[in-house]
Amino acid sequence: MANSVVTTRDGSKLCAWTAQSKSDERRTAIGLDKIDAHLLDLVQRNNRLASEQLSAMVGLSASGVQRRLKRLRAEGVIERDVSIIRPMAVGRQVTALVLITFERGRLEIVDNFKQAMRKMTDVMSAFSVAGQADFVLLVTATDLESYEDFTKRLAGQHPNIKRLETMIVLDRIKVGFTLPIAFVASAAYSLGGS
Repeated sequence: MANSVVTTRDGSKLCAWTAQSKSDERRTAIGLDKIDAHLLDLVQRNNRLASEQLSAMVGLSASGVQRRLKRLRAEGVIERDVSIIRPMAVGRQVTALVLITFERGRLEIVDNFKQAMRKMTDVMSAFSVAGQADFVLLVTATDLESYEDFTKRLAGQHPNIKRLETMIVLDRIKVGFTLPIAFVASAAYSLGGS
């Protein structure tokens, strides 16, 4: 994916990507000003900050913060507001990365697999990838036996799977969804002169 630079009204240059639609994962650049970038950096680290707190941090009124966040959600820049739960705290003792390779890559097989992954509750994340595998899944299970049941179900429902490789996670070194946009906010402030 190529990087794209957007110049805002005040002359600051920012990079941003957003989905064109819910079904289309291709990205297009949209304009973000320095306040947008700073807000995004703050809410992705803690989305429980009140509008008044954000207001003080970005130098904008609370109602201005609410309008901007509403727009960023409507434009698909903010995809979701969620709480990240530690798997072991809810009995999910096993976390695995699963590499899936198909016999042949017919479009309907791939589309069916994508739809199935969206519905499988054991699958936390699923990625269509280039390289030796066709898909990478992040899966949790209560124990190794339930993980084995998951792989049997997966292979039974998708007979065109040629190879299923499992990597069991031993330690969660870094977990999160925080994107490196702090530098975008900093660059916008220095470019915009605020």
